[in-house]
Amino acid sequence: MSGYIFVLDDGGEIPVVIESRRGARNITLRPKTAGEFEIHMSKPYLVSDARALKFLESKRKWVNGIFARAPKKCVVCDGDEIEFLDRRVLLCRVPGARSNKLELNDNGVWTMYVGGDASMFERRVRDVIKAELLAEIKNIIRTTPREFWPARIALRDTTSRWGSCSSTGTMSFSWRLAFAPRDVMRYVVMHELAHKKHMDHSPAFWHQVSELYGFGVERAKRWLTQNGASLHRYF
Repeated sequence: MSGYIFVLDDGGEIPVVIESRRGARNITLRPKTAGEFEIHMSKPYLVSDARALKFLESKRKWVNGIFARAPKKCVVCDGDEIEFLDRRVLLCRVPGARSNKLELNDNGVWTMYVGGDASMFERRVRDVIKAELLAEIKNIIRTTPREFWPARIALRDTTSRWGSCSSTGTMSFSWRLAFAPRDVMRYVVMHELAHKKHMDHSPAFWHQVSELYGFGVERAKRWLTQNGASLHRYF
């Protein structure tokens, strides 16, 4: 596996990871725009890295277009407002505070009070969001029959999967679902709960998802397909 840098026309630098694979017949490109930007390439063993990079250069216009359309990362700072779990929240750093808290003020404004040094601000904001999401996921699960409840719940920062269900009963969810509309986040939860009975994507599985979710499941599924990349805009 080799690492190079591809310089976009706007000056942006994208790491390139080249991997040789047994049985591969062609060079393939997989630009990664969720999370950290990267270009992954696979090639046959007998093809040199130089030839692979020449192929990448021949696709420059296409690659530029991919990253031009990708969501840009937003840095969050004291005084910013962000939306998560269908709330618009004002971020407020309180240097002397030892803990973080989220509360609805008398004036109807949700405010997140974040303690600690400025260098820890984003991480602490992220920790609060994760805690709120986990609590909301647990609340949603409690509305379903116990037979669907997982043995354990984990939050991950995945780039290609919004949720997963293991054979041991552990369910994992991308913490970035906090930035999705609540109905969309709820769809992912019901999707994974349905895997407790069907560890596949058969018609029976999709029928189970619909039963758990109720009206609007296709709308939520479609929103995630069309807008999922936008959930990676922060951090």
